[in-house]
Amino acid sequence: MLYLHDVWVNWFEGEENGYNVCHFHEWRKDDAVELLDQVPLLLIEEDLFYYIENYLDELPKQLLEDVRKKAFLRRNHERIQLEHCFVVTDGKGILAVDTMGYTIPVRKSRLVPRQEQLAFEMFEVHPVTAYELEAKPTEKEYHILSLAPESVRGLTRKERQLKQLLFMALDQLFSSKNSAEIRYWYTEWMPEKYVEIQNMDVEEIKQVFLGETMEGWTSRHDRLCENIIKGQPFFEKLWEVEYTSKMNQLNEKS
Repeated sequence: MLYLHDVWVNWFEGEENGYNVCHFHEWRKDDAVELLDQVPLLLIEEDLFYYIENYLDELPKQLLEDVRKKAFLRRNHERIQLEHCFVVTDGKGILAVDTMGYTIPVRKSRLVPRQEQLAFEMFEVHPVTAYELEAKPTEKEYHILSLAPESVRGLTRKERQLKQLLFMALDQLFSSKNSAEIRYWYTEWMPEKYVEIQNMDVEEIKQVFLGETMEGWTSRHDRLCENIIKGQPFFEKLWEVEYTSKMNQLNEKS
């Protein structure tokens, strides 16, 4: 069994899409970063790495058995044993995982560059372990609440979070089936199409609206998101978190 020591992790919980498990350069000062005193390192095949990174499904039983109680968290000078915690790499990507006592990858983290490089070097000189899944994973489906990777490619952490917030708000809007409100918000997004919008049916507006907002992230997206969530405390809190974090980062650099 290979091990890494003194590994800093920044857990992202319940993430089924790997793009939401932020790389080290996107970690924030207010993230709850922890130190793993010791953690098993598993060298695995590319397909299994993709599965662990992008699914929240059952892990191979043999993998869980191999890493059981072999990782330790360092907290306030105390060494805490973890049930199933490990680092996996396929030689290209790398991920720390903690099942929190379950049999699925509940928490995931990237590593700091120094630890990533060490793991990649070990991958070059040690054999890969083949683990079998109990069942073939279903083909991954993306939708309005789980955006496809190409929809967020190139975006910053803040932009990804706000884009997902916008689509949560749009999903709520479309679920209401309030045609007047749907027309209003599409007109806010595309005011130059006001006359045309009045003659479009709601389903057509929904498809066009989603298609247009799915591309990238601009100041127009930002403005639409800010306006459409007003008066909704939960959404407003998520918005505030992103802008507070951004302000804190700017203050640190100034």
